[in-house]
Amino acid sequence: MTKLIESLNISASPYINAILSIIAFIVIAKIVDLFVDRVLRKFTRFTKSDIDDKILDAIHRPIYFTIILIGIVLAIAYLKPSQKVIFYADGILYSIMAVIWTVAAVKVSNIVIEDAVHKVSDVTGLSKDIIPLIENVSKIAIILASLMVILSIWKINITPLIASAGIAGAAIALAAKDTIANFFGGLSVFADKPFKIGDFIVIDKVDRGEVVSIGIRSTRIKTLDDIMITIPNAIIAGSKIVNESAPTPNLRVRIPVNVAYGSDIDLVEKTLIDIAARNGNILDDPAPKVFFNAFGESSLNLELLCWIKEPALRLRTADEINRGIYKRFDELGIRIPFPQRDVHIYQG
Repeated sequence: MTKLIESLNISASPYINAILSIIAFIVIAKIVDLFVDRVLRKFTRFTKSDIDDKILDAIHRPIYFTIILIGIVLAIAYLKPSQKVIFYADGILYSIMAVIWTVAAVKVSNIVIEDAVHKVSDVTGLSKDIIPLIENVSKIAIILASLMVILSIWKINITPLIASAGIAGAAIALAAKDTIANFFGGLSVFADKPFKIGDFIVIDKVDRGEVVSIGIRSTRIKTLDDIMITIPNAIIAGSKIVNESAPTPNLRVRIPVNVAYGSDIDLVEKTLIDIAARNGNILDDPAPKVFFNAFGESSLNLELLCWIKEPALRLRTADEINRGIYKRFDELGIRIPFPQRDVHIYQG
């Protein structure tokens, strides 16, 4: 640009040409800024998401100032000062560019992270409370990368710093191995999506409850006794998880029923289905079913299978049906057997 201005014979003074060159870059920067803000923004209106609008808001001013700073760098080089002046001038100007784009990168990173977490949370139930944590980790990484760039601009050897950072990182990793294991366990939970908030899960056939929060370090479930259990994600990643709410929120309940030999099987089946159909927690579709499983030592073994609306109702529904079966069988004279032994004593 300065060569072009000089070729136009606007001024014989190199300083005036340098100033005119800077002014020309300011005009170019303004034109580019208007293009980004006016033209590109029209295209973003056709997208469903507003993330592109937010990204444009974050980068259009850095683009403007970067063009101006490049013009100043070229103008200084045109004046051909000493190498020392060029070194310090370029170092200051490029460092300013690095800071400007560091701030822009942090803003863009926060926009992308917030959008991604909201989308993931809609599917997995991931708590949005982790957004500040992820943003801070991303901010630290961007600042460290920017610091390395600035040090390289000033010709400072960063090899010892990288080595020191590696040693410090290894020490921190050893000291926080459990935290790191939980962190990667949380990532595996987010990637595999074995459950989401509101699901009823059983972990290793021991802990059963509703998932109330999913974090980077741990997952919390609330049992039917209203007890909150916090389980590290490293344990969850290595455990067998039964999700009673997936793929549908309905749950099948199995209720074993034993009746005495000689009972009317058809009457028993009809009675069990009637009791299940009258319960408000049980679904009509799929309909309740009764299966004759086996001939026991002292009983005919049947099983009532019915679907309930949600896993949280399992114990309550089983209690209501068992009470109904006991009362109805007593009315109909259907005997529920129990083990009995006859002892015969022979005199020698």
